[in-house]
Amino acid sequence: MKQTERIVKHWKDKGYFVINLITSTPVGLPDYIALKPNEVIFIESKEKRDKLSPLQIVRIELLKKLGFKVFVNFDEILK
Repeated sequence: MKQTERIVKHWKDKGYFVINLITSTPVGLPDYIALKPNEVIFIESKEKRDKLSPLQIVRIELLKKLGFKVFVNFDEILK
């Protein structure tokens, strides 16, 4: 199973409705948005050797300032 498939399955198994944003979002936004009643999270898919780009870091910081939780694969970004 590919990394992206594992990520989607992981969040769907937790009860989220997961939308793939890769093809429709501005550059730098996370790859997925996962929805539950009264909860929205963003998920960036990265392989083990990949790292966030400077633009992705800026976008993630903006999302967090707006009150959203952001994850890279399965780990929440806490900074």
